[in-house]
Amino acid sequence: MSHYAKVVSGIVTRVIVAESTFFQSFVDDSPGTWIQTSYNTRGGIHLLGGTPMRKNYAGIGFSYDSQRDAFIPPKPYPSWNLNETSCLWEAPVAYPTDGHIYKWNETNRAWELNS
Repeated sequence: MSHYAKVVSGIVTRVIVAESTFFQSFVDDSPGTWIQTSYNTRGGIHLLGGTPMRKNYAGIGFSYDSQRDAFIPPKPYPSWNLNETSCLWEAPVAYPTDGHIYKWNETNRAWELNS
């Protein structure tokens, strides 16, 4: 089985699991396009060592960029930047690697210890 995302005006509105042959007889009169997505792809890497597909597994609310052929999650904060290789959003400051859990503070544009 494969996963398919319904894309309407560049935004994923639905994700289903189906065989590719399903679309040979499926009639969908609503606007949009069904695009295959890979459950095992994140950041342009296939988690099981296979061939990555469209940078990221599609989720509802993700955008589909046809020029990049990529599903891109919603931007979490205005200050974050899109990594062109992974098509994932990155904070302007690297996440601390000291083993603690942090949350992003958009006002200060900094990671703060999650208490």
